[in-house]
Amino acid sequence: MSRRSSLLVTAIAALIAVAIGILLSYTIRWFPVQASTQARNTDRLYHVLVIASVPIFVLVVTVVLYSVWQFRMKPGEELKDGPPIHGNTRLEVFWTALPTALLLGLVAYSFVVLHENEKKPAREIQIGVTGQQFVWTYQYPPSVTGGAPINSYQLYLPDNEPVYFDMRSKDVIHAFWIPAFRLQEDVVPGITTHYLATPDRLGSYPVICNLLCGPGHALMRSTVHVVTPARFQAWIKSQQSASASSSAGSSTAGGTTG
Repeated sequence: MSRRSSLLVTAIAALIAVAIGILLSYTIRWFPVQASTQARNTDRLYHVLVIASVPIFVLVVTVVLYSVWQFRMKPGEELKDGPPIHGNTRLEVFWTALPTALLLGLVAYSFVVLHENEKKPAREIQIGVTGQQFVWTYQYPPSVTGGAPINSYQLYLPDNEPVYFDMRSKDVIHAFWIPAFRLQEDVVPGITTHYLATPDRLGSYPVICNLLCGPGHALMRSTVHVVTPARFQAWIKSQQSASASSSAGSSTAGGTTG
């Protein structure tokens, strides 16, 4: 096979490999379902990174394989040296400038996505998150409940409502991770950390501690329930009623004992 034919075959094979790689990146379900606007932005960034990375990977592998195929040592050439080749300045400038421009572009786009995910909305609700070995608890302040605050082991969020989480730890470092939101933040003792999420898909999704926090780490799981605003308000009222009944029962028991 002539050199030109071998180059043509190699180029066609490389283009096919690039197409297959990008197609697989969209076909394979790498991540759980998207349940927030931030998840959609993050997954879009992932696909942009894959589209940029696959051709580079294929190019490097193709050059290596083509060199092995066309320039491999033949029997009787074990003691021969390769021909002296002077550097190609134009090629060196090209393979330095192109990756630099590509990396700067990807960094800039990553910054745009991060800025979009963290952009403060016109209105948001604030919910407290407390991590301790080995459970998550959630605090709903009066600004959310419209009355008495609520402390719950279940996380309920209204659909399409930006939520600002205030996260604290009572003991060791935890990581508050909602895979369906594509968001994670360390929860550090003595520090209040935050992140913003806007759930946009009804359903129930796991909440996971993503840092090894002790022997019960694997059990430190919870659930976030994304519900309609009407159902969210109904849940708030049910929790307040249950809390009031519990308090009334405790008072009655205390009075009887006295």
